[in-house]
Amino acid sequence: MPHLAALRATGQDRLPKFCPPRRSGYSVGVTTAANARPSPPDDFERLVAECWGEPNLRLSKLPGGLSARQFFRAERAAGEPAIVMWLPDDAPERVLARRLGRRLPFLEIRDLLENARVRVPRLFGALPERGILLVEDLGETLAERVARTPAERADLYRRAVTDLAAAQHALGELPADSIVRTRCFDRELLTWEVEHFREWGVEALGVTLSDAEQATFERATSYLVDTMLGFAQGFVHRDYQSRNLLALGDGSIAWIDFQDALLGPRAYDLVALLRDSYQTFDEAFVAERLAEFAAARGLTASDADALRFELDIITVQRKLKDAGRFVFFERTRGDASYLPFFVPSLELVQGALTRLPERPELSGLSAIIARQIEIGRSRGMLRP
Repeated sequence: MPHLAALRATGQDRLPKFCPPRRSGYSVGVTTAANARPSPPDDFERLVAECWGEPNLRLSKLPGGLSARQFFRAERAAGEPAIVMWLPDDAPERVLARRLGRRLPFLEIRDLLENARVRVPRLFGALPERGILLVEDLGETLAERVARTPAERADLYRRAVTDLAAAQHALGELPADSIVRTRCFDRELLTWEVEHFREWGVEALGVTLSDAEQATFERATSYLVDTMLGFAQGFVHRDYQSRNLLALGDGSIAWIDFQDALLGPRAYDLVALLRDSYQTFDEAFVAERLAEFAAARGLTASDADALRFELDIITVQRKLKDAGRFVFFERTRGDASYLPFFVPSLELVQGALTRLPERPELSGLSAIIARQIEIGRSRGMLRP
């Protein structure tokens, strides 16, 4: 695998967002160093008011995530508030939509999920040509609800896994023209994600792998990717975790941040949910949720056992990527807020490695991860 410096020199140090890149133009780089965030146009408030048909409103900026999108809460004199999403002209979603002559992915997938009886925010208005979307404000995230009322955690996560099972069943046959069918976790994307950890979770922290360690890492990467490609595939939200699920007052769960949905392993969203770097679960809690998911999907006992293996394999791949991303965001975007989750992510990797059957392909990977955990601890890259 090419060294980071060589990739940078050729401009190839970008993590593909979609696949297949050469077949449909869905590869959109998302890991290039970001410039200062652009500001909405001067007439932004007027555009939102016209889009909503509400002349008197007040906009307040909301904390942003790591995408190019910016969020605002729109409040009016009477009636429910809304969330305004603004996508700059060079946001990957808008670039993709222009390139393919399609609607914004958020709009396409929102409709797909709504038709599959998934609770998603209602759409109040849109000016796609200006990157403005107005959606229903559904309140607090699952992460916020659990922090506020921990006693509800088991019930909320039970709902989250059974909702996921129902959605996977409903989306088992996607429309022929669905945008989800055009992109997938293929070999290139899965490999890039693991390499992202080597580049940012290892090299960027001042460590150069020895020749033996590099061989170990490449062998493990190949095994993880080959194994994941052999898993049952289907609709994947891609980031089905506590900050992207909304806990509603009636006990139901709503989905957000679904615009990157693609085809991938059936257990991928379970990993995002139950191996969430922002939460801490004991193994009994995880086992209960897996059993609930398996029952909701009608899995046989052997399929349920296979699901646990899939969960652990995907945990290693996904959490390595996450750990690399957290360092990347701090180094390239100046956002250190994710660094406390570097060590927890790698601890999830170690836990998965201990549960997996011994494989020569994974031999030695744990030692590399252990060193990076110690480096992270020494730099305070863990929860207080």
